[in-house]
Amino acid sequence: MNQPLEVLEQATRHRYHVPARADLLPDEEPVRLLSPDGTLTQDERYPLDLDDHDLQQLYRYMVLGRRLDDESIKLQRQGQLAVYTSCLGQEGAQVGSAYALRRDDWIFPSYREHAVARVRDVDPVRLLHHSRGTWVSAHDPREWRFASQAVSIGTQIIQAAGLATAAQFAEDDIVVMTYFGDGATSEGVTHEGMNWASVFQAPIVFFCQNNGWAISVPVSRQLAAPTIAHRGIAYGMPGIRVDGNDVLASYAVSRVAVDRARSGGGPTLIEALTYRMEAHSTADDPTRYRGGDELAFWSAQDPLERYQLFLSARGLLDDAFVAEVAQESADMCARVRSEIYDAPHGDPAELFEHVYEGVPAHLAAQRAQLQGEIAAARGDAS
Repeated sequence: MNQPLEVLEQATRHRYHVPARADLLPDEEPVRLLSPDGTLTQDERYPLDLDDHDLQQLYRYMVLGRRLDDESIKLQRQGQLAVYTSCLGQEGAQVGSAYALRRDDWIFPSYREHAVARVRDVDPVRLLHHSRGTWVSAHDPREWRFASQAVSIGTQIIQAAGLATAAQFAEDDIVVMTYFGDGATSEGVTHEGMNWASVFQAPIVFFCQNNGWAISVPVSRQLAAPTIAHRGIAYGMPGIRVDGNDVLASYAVSRVAVDRARSGGGPTLIEALTYRMEAHSTADDPTRYRGGDELAFWSAQDPLERYQLFLSARGLLDDAFVAEVAQESADMCARVRSEIYDAPHGDPAELFEHVYEGVPAHLAAQRAQLQGEIAAARGDAS
């Protein structure tokens, strides 16, 4: 006897724990708790559980991230860093989301999560050695539970999904959050990571910072779906859009997703709408592909200025606290400058180590060629 299609569909969903489509559809209107003038409007779906100390910490991390960003660009312009990728304008999305994690949760960043690293308190000097070309990254990922910065677009996503699944198998009570930009959602490895995590219901949050541009390609030319968050439907995970320039909304939405993952509810895709105020990297000239009007619009949405208005209205941003954070930022940057400036490089031939137990003949030949060219450049006698 034939059963109605809807009965079969319901039975299948129950058997395989497939969520109802209606539960996965994201609102196109992003979640926002702070208006541009700093007025707070609570959303019962995403409650805030932050006390005054927490609220001040969010400000502190945003300032540290922005000050370090400025110092890093100066170091690159002075020839001390090979390249640098700014997070200016994205501090609200990064700080709010990272603050929703526990210290033992893992973070898998791309190459732009400098404000996330401030929340995790990763030594900025060690991270900037990545930009200097000293080494892939001089920090110990296990110590900070902050994976190596990924330059190859999207590769960190599948690595994060793998670690989250492993933690699930080991019954380790952690959550993984991985960061990426809108451009990464066009990469195949992103599909693999999201599909894998959904099939295994891994404890992971996919945090996409939609900053409008994949280098010079606008979002409008990157996808045909209504929003990036809608892509979660294909993987059976909820997608949530949030105002990424609202640090409180970014925190509250992330906290719900983190709690859901930790309780066995599976992955969530968060699309944080923000804007890259600087160039894609210090090797890029954004004036060649975006207009000044766009930059002016987003400048008025500055996440730090909005949050300062909120804190001031609450009496949490007095002169003494502002000065304290400014001094901490200045001390951090002074140490970064003193330890990065003219820091020695390692042996470039180390590039050929740590992959094979025995270096293959073709790589040995390349290593010899590199060593010869370095010796010639130095004027060494042959």
